[in-house]
Amino acid sequence: MARKSGKKYQSAAAQVEKRPYNLDEAIPLVQKIKFTNFDETVEVHMRLGVDPKHADQMVRGTVVLPNGLGRSKTVLVIASGEKLREAEQAGADFFGGEEMVQRIQSEGWTAFDAVIATPDMMRSVGRLGKILGPRGLMPNPKTGTVTTDVARAIEEVKAGKVEFRVDKTGVIHAPVGKVGFSTPKLLENANTLIQAVVKAKPSAAKGKYVKSTTVCSTMGPGVSVDVTPFNARSV
Repeated sequence: MARKSGKKYQSAAAQVEKRPYNLDEAIPLVQKIKFTNFDETVEVHMRLGVDPKHADQMVRGTVVLPNGLGRSKTVLVIASGEKLREAEQAGADFFGGEEMVQRIQSEGWTAFDAVIATPDMMRSVGRLGKILGPRGLMPNPKTGTVTTDVARAIEEVKAGKVEFRVDKTGVIHAPVGKVGFSTPKLLENANTLIQAVVKAKPSAAKGKYVKSTTVCSTMGPGVSVDVTPFNARSV
């Protein structure tokens, strides 16, 4: 948190008015006030009117961003037989069966951004919960990472598939691209993510669904976004 006292951060924060912006105002502002010398990730943070302690109010899903995330993800496929050949042909960075499970268990190896597994391997993959779970890497049928269609799953991850999941405080945090993207591409990605979250509104959620939304770069100050349009979509 020390970065927030820096002069560059303060100068950037001073350019953000204390009011909600329309999303098409917020994205270019985030790009304008970026002050580091690397291409930061642009993030969307949405505080939702749900209680994630209740299973029927859990918000979780995936979305393929139309313009990707600015880098190709490293994918591990855990499978057997012909599915390993399919994984190789589809561009998986790592692929294997039980030996991959053992490597992760014995070495704590996690040099990948996503794990895809076939259903027949899930008994073995299940042993990796304590390693992969906290890192958000555990394969799950709901996110399309436990599947027999290995090629399609790899394609989606490489294309910019993003998983979102409400945390215990009721907030979703998700990347939508890089500061160096063109503004229209960032806007399209952000809109796609937000629409996916709105569409995932649980029927048990009552009252205002999207309580607040903030857009920021990795190191930059947050820009508050007007949530009225999002709640209109969720009705």
